[in-house]
Amino acid sequence: MKKLVKWCAVLLLVAAAAMVVVYRAVNQVPSPELPQYEQVYEIFEEGGCLSCHSSDPKLPFYAKLPVAGKIVMKDIDSGYRAYDIRPFMDALKVDGEFSPVDLAKIEKVVLDDRMPMPKYYLVHWGSSLTEAKREIVLGWILKERAEMYADNLPESRAGEPVRPIDSALEVDEAKAALGFALFHDPRLSVDNTVSCATCHALETAGVDNHQYSHGVDDQLGGVNAPTVYNAVYNFVQFWDGRAKTLADQAAGPPLNPVEMASESFDQIIAKLKEDKKFVKAFNAVYADGLTEANITDAIEEFERTLITPDSRFDQWLRGDDSALTAEELEGYELFKKYDCATCHVGQNLGGQSYELMGLRRHYFADRGLELTNEDNGRYKETQLERDRHRFKVPGLRNVEHTWPYYHDGTRETLEEAVRDMAIYQSDVEMTETETDKVVAFLKTLTGKYQGKLLTNDTSRDVIHDHDHDH
Repeated sequence: MKKLVKWCAVLLLVAAAAMVVVYRAVNQVPSPELPQYEQVYEIFEEGGCLSCHSSDPKLPFYAKLPVAGKIVMKDIDSGYRAYDIRPFMDALKVDGEFSPVDLAKIEKVVLDDRMPMPKYYLVHWGSSLTEAKREIVLGWILKERAEMYADNLPESRAGEPVRPIDSALEVDEAKAALGFALFHDPRLSVDNTVSCATCHALETAGVDNHQYSHGVDDQLGGVNAPTVYNAVYNFVQFWDGRAKTLADQAAGPPLNPVEMASESFDQIIAKLKEDKKFVKAFNAVYADGLTEANITDAIEEFERTLITPDSRFDQWLRGDDSALTAEELEGYELFKKYDCATCHVGQNLGGQSYELMGLRRHYFADRGLELTNEDNGRYKETQLERDRHRFKVPGLRNVEHTWPYYHDGTRETLEEAVRDMAIYQSDVEMTETETDKVVAFLKTLTGKYQGKLLTNDTSRDVIHDHDHDH
């Protein structure tokens, strides 16, 4: 009996040693001869990322088995809802351009050692991330960030997923002046009562602080108006991303029957042409005069001036250690810890991707309000089921002044917005202390417009329109 036990022990040791040898053989780092981006591609391809995070997953043979198949399909559904890695992998193949969101999400997963899941790499031995593979990926991300941003941050800040706002952007001053006039001109509306500034007032942080904006005849829109400040940094405009540029966005509200309700740009142009001084000024800048394209171009040029640099957080990013308090720095670390900085990245701390509202918990089920067409988000434009309830991520610059929050304007305070976002997006129930620290950090994102710190003195007593139909 003792000999049998001894032999069994020997066999187990031999088997374990063989498994180690096999594991090392199949989990080699890519050749250093390859370009860095090809090394990263190989790591993620062998890691099986496309097996779950793709619309066309590579199904393993065991996906056809009854029990295993259910587990596999659940993981695929969850993975694809959270992140579609296909565009990132396609860009890696050719060393293309990468979204700051892709870099942030990949970095966080690698740092937290979340992927691949143990139940995947226990079956696919070569898929787990060794320390050597982690170093390759993280080193590549640092290189990409350095190439993406020409901000020359100190080494201690160079790896941060967020960046300072530019001190200024190049603009055509003459066009911007026309755009300023048009932005504040109610003649863009059918009854000369509503301008762009009605919903995006510069003195109230670029918003109107209503749950839903009021258009002509006091009609209510269906979504909360996002701030116009720093919109130039968004990769698309509107919550549903239907406008690719600021000019495209500017063309929408004048003809929207709820907002400005003009019949056509011809109608708008006819009214503007009655203003001889304005026509003369316009013709001096645009050779072909008043046209829809020129009107929206001028507004776009003006909106390029609406940036708010030099926040205290920007000062810290540029190397000023005294710019933030200990509490605010702790808030920033929590902001990163709880995955906020995987979507709220770049110069605007957002506006770079579409994300699912209610990724980890069912936001709309808990909200208790009837679903509206606006709640469909990106789905309205694509008709893809994956895009239902997916929205452009809002930028967080000056967020302390842009209440109420979310696309539906249902959160009155920044504390509520932070706490509930952690629940629904990260499945984290933050303590009151943690919430206060994150809010303290977010308040450091208030920047300066034309050299003056942005403020908003609007009374909070009139912001909500819960009782209105919309």
